[in-house]
Amino acid sequence: MEVRLAKNYGFCFGVRRAIKLAESKPNGITLGPLIHNAKEINRLKEDFNVVVNEDIQAIAPNSEVIIRTHGIPKEDLESLKKITPNITNATCPFVTKPQEICEKMSGEGYQIIIFGDANHPEVKGVMSYCSTNPLVIESLSALENETLLDKVALISQTTKNIELFLEIANFLIRKCTECRIFNTICNATSDNQESARNLAKEVDIMVIVGGKNSSNTKQLYNISREYCLDCYLIEDYSELNQKWFVGKSLCGVTAGASTPNWIIEEVVKEIQKY
Repeated sequence: MEVRLAKNYGFCFGVRRAIKLAESKPNGITLGPLIHNAKEINRLKEDFNVVVNEDIQAIAPNSEVIIRTHGIPKEDLESLKKITPNITNATCPFVTKPQEICEKMSGEGYQIIIFGDANHPEVKGVMSYCSTNPLVIESLSALENETLLDKVALISQTTKNIELFLEIANFLIRKCTECRIFNTICNATSDNQESARNLAKEVDIMVIVGGKNSSNTKQLYNISREYCLDCYLIEDYSELNQKWFVGKSLCGVTAGASTPNWIIEEVVKEIQKY
């Protein structure tokens, strides 16, 4: 089986930075999973004794704490500062940007509209920087029955689809008197999505490697399915099924921004055996 990798795939700048920070803080605690990849989280635990804690109140005073790439709510950060001064902020700079925008624009009286998943940790963190209640939507249709103010500011979860973001932006421009649009989708996400789209057009089967709870990985899967019906989302090589490849000659492989190279390499080697 011939395997072709996407032009852009795998670890993004923010994740690579967070992993290095965590590795430099052995015996540290991450407030929530550092990234959305269980295999890499387990590696950090085994090799560096970096463990995950979801409960701020359970963190011992003066502990070494690492803030996850997705960021945390503003009030959680303030609570954490009262417990320990030893805080390493591994929030991705692309996530810090929408936090700052929400704080500024809501303070200036704009209604904040966030294109994203309200239950995602990144979005929860971003929402906390709004001085007014933001409107979180997952699709254009979600806006149809909403009451919009004359002044709105639109941002996006960093891993969302740029085409869908533009559809929402176009709707708001026509609907509102003043619309400020901030493209907060990170460059790595856009590049990975475009590469997946191009590769899916060329291959018989696509394999997307990444955490099942990873938003950007699921976006890669959804985009690939538009052009290649035989698409599979897996977390590692153990989930591969040789039956998927019967009658196929060219397999495309891409990976989410939280997927380390060692997992991708294992997947490629296994597919090449078929």
